[in-house]
Order: sequence, then structure tokens, then C-alpha cells
Amino acid sequence: MLYLSFSSSYYPTAARGASPMSRPSMSGNGKRREMDFMKLINSATRRVYPSDTIGEFWVEFSGPEGTPYEGGVWMLHTVLPDDYPFRSPSIGFSNRIFHPNVDERSGTVCLDVINQTWTPMYELGNIFDVFLPQLLRYPNPSDPLNPVAARRLRDDPVGYAAELQTHVAQHATREKALQSIPPPYGPMDGGAEEDEKPPADTPDPVVSDLDGIQQLKESNANHFIEESIKEDNDSYEPDEIDI
Repeated sequence: MLYLSFSSSYYPTAARGASPMSRPSMSGNGKRREMDFMKLINSATRRVYPSDTIGEFWVEFSGPEGTPYEGGVWMLHTVLPDDYPFRSPSIGFSNRIFHPNVDERSGTVCLDVINQTWTPMYELGNIFDVFLPQLLRYPNPSDPLNPVAARRLRDDPVGYAAELQTHVAQHATREKALQSIPPPYGPMDGGAEEDEKPPADTPDPVVSDLDGIQQLKESNANHFIEESIKEDNDSYEPDEIDI
């Protein structure tokens, strides 16, 4: 599967005579990559499925409300280059989406705002919270990667919206999205994850284990005391007393 790298030609270089400290360091880039990755992982509103490196992961993305994409779920395959954030990430839809600016088969995205204006000031969250939702809300049929979708949007917007809803129902379920993550990085069963949390009265397994160990210790101690008393009673013989 091919993905468009939202790369910019901008890469800071040191001016003549500038000290090495003014140049972007790879160690600094690594810290920024790790920091932005951890922000995604720790987000309370976003699901992220990591690989074995922080440079590649899948982000769960929901269709914006009030659009024909509402209710759809997609996985966004994200790859961070070594010189991120001075070069933009590569983003691609893993499961199929019908959109004038997205190649339906490869998932490649045409997003001018990132191609033209990406700078280190942007964070990963901007892509998933702003840029991509805006792309789905306001498609650009004049610069298409999917000419069929662009033509239908121009010729019949109402029919286009109806076709989108059918496409979303068929290809953008959460189960399809999760199945688009290659093993072993997706869910083990390859299906939809359970969103429900265990009931509040369900005992914590660690606490339960500790309680069980404590009960076992107390039981063993009581048993030892009982056995000791029994042995003392069995072995006790009173001395003979002459009367």
C-alpha cells in the first residue's frame, strides 16, 4: 500500500559560521517524535495502535459530525520520518474511503495544506483534529486523486452524498477498520474491541490475588496452631502420683 508523504522542502540549515548548536539535532528530533507520539497514546479521546517502533502506528479516526462520513471509522496509517518535525508525516487510510482527494485503493491523501505549509510548529494532533476533518468536510474536486468521486460531487451532490453513506456503511465499520491493521499490531481476534468496562463490583485481579494469599497464610497458620495443640494433647501423659 502506497502512502503520500506530506513532505515539505523546508529543512533548516545552519548559516555560514553558525555554531553547531543552531543546527537541528537528530537527538532533538527523536525527543520531539517521542513527545508527540506519547501525546497521542495518552489522549483520552483517541485510540492509537502502535507497532514495534514509535515511527509507525495506526490512529483510529471517526468521520466528522454533520457530514456523510459521520458514523464511519477509519484507521490512519502514520509514519514519522527520522527528521520529523522538520519533515511531515506520511498518512494513509488503511480501510477504504470514497473521497475526491483520497485514492480509494491505496489510501493516498492529497492535502495541500500539509504539502504547502507544514512546519515544525504543527503537531500530530493537528492532522487528526483539524486537517483531515476539514478535508472530509470540504473536498476539493478540482485536484482529485479519485476522479470518479470528484465528477459525481460536481454533477450530482445529492446523489454523491447518498453514495457516500452507502460506502461508509460497507467499508467504514469499526470492525473493517480494525481488520485493516496488519498483524501483529491490531487486536488479537481481528474484530471489534469491547468498549465496555468490567462492572464496578468486579474485583481487581491483583487485589483478589493478594486477598487469596493472605487468606491462605491465615488458613495455614490456623491449621498449624490446631495441629500443634493436637500433637501436644496426644503426647501429654500425666505423672503418676502416689496416694
